[in-house]
Amino acid sequence: MATRSKRTVKEAPKELGDKPRYHHGDLRQALVDAAVALISEEGFGALTLREVARRAGVTHAAPYRHFTDKEALLGAVALEGFRAMAREMRERMDRAPEGPLEQLSAAGVAYVLFAVRHPPHFRVMFGPHFQRPLKPRSPEGEPDAFALLVGCIAAGQSAGLLRQGEPRALTLTAWSLVHGLASLFVDRQLDEAVQGLEAAEALAVVQTRLLISGLAHPGAGGNSDGR
Repeated sequence: MATRSKRTVKEAPKELGDKPRYHHGDLRQALVDAAVALISEEGFGALTLREVARRAGVTHAAPYRHFTDKEALLGAVALEGFRAMAREMRERMDRAPEGPLEQLSAAGVAYVLFAVRHPPHFRVMFGPHFQRPLKPRSPEGEPDAFALLVGCIAAGQSAGLLRQGEPRALTLTAWSLVHGLASLFVDRQLDEAVQGLEAAEALAVVQTRLLISGLAHPGAGGNSDGR
């Protein structure tokens, strides 16, 4: 049963890549990193461009070279998160078997694990803290996280393994499950026994298998749980 934890837990920010410390050519990334660390340690209420500049070791005016205001900085954090989430999903899908159900399971598990590894990014990406675009920009030629799920659903339908219907409608069902589970982990609404990366992965695997069973085509034979 889910329980609410009243403790305040400071989460260490997780790096999304091997990025060097600030130098004269990397101010923008240094400011993004400082914002993520500040959100992790003190919450959104403490986030100001002045404090981000102090943490990055630059003048108070320096952030304005790249960001017009705090919302623009949060947009950069969110964009970094969306791109990293899609990348981690693709990487896990590349390691999974080629079947559409296995690919869907891998994508869903990776979505949850991204949130567990990078809670500050996840909160910025989906929280109410700034006005985000309806469709975050992705690098040219690279599908975003939702598009990856749509592709898995469509492939499963084409193979006769998933029920028919508009692929995006079924994808919304899949997204609702993995996003809900990810949010429960990020907000620490689950029992202590299922906290941590290993437990999150195990629970995400179980939940995605249940999802696939629910979306399975009524006439599909054999294995339909993504294993």
